[in-house]
Amino acid sequence: MKRYYFLVLSSYLLLLLAGCDKNVYYAAERDVDERGWNMNDAVTFDVPIDDTLDVYNFFFDLRNSVSYDKANAFFFINTTFPDGSTAYDTLECPLANVQGQWLGRRTGRYVDNRYYFRKHVIFPRTGTYTVAVAHGMRDTNVVGLKSVGIRIERVSAK
Repeated sequence: MKRYYFLVLSSYLLLLLAGCDKNVYYAAERDVDERGWNMNDAVTFDVPIDDTLDVYNFFFDLRNSVSYDKANAFFFINTTFPDGSTAYDTLECPLANVQGQWLGRRTGRYVDNRYYFRKHVIFPRTGTYTVAVAHGMRDTNVVGLKSVGIRIERVSAK
């Protein structure tokens, strides 16, 4: 019984330490309908920015099931600035190599990947930036994607 409690406590401490990354400014993930994510159903992230001098790296996280039948995925990313102006981007995410082997970290029936989206970003205004992500695949409904996320890290911690 003592061994069981030790394992539980050790696992908890490892998770706690793994979550303490002082460079992470913002991180969020949204589930999508794995049975069919419609291209018109964008997921949104509201990112509050209070410093226009910090430099950030912007990452895109993706989780897909092993039943996803494509080697890549495309996404349309629409960022709305605090003043209402917008910026549009397209991101390609390779998921498998030419032999069909998954490129990311596989856990059970899911594969996790993290992609650099933008390096050395300086936000020009303070306020809330809304990032909307929609898939950009040819199919209207994409089956096998589980979740998308964004992660913003300070280039150097204060």
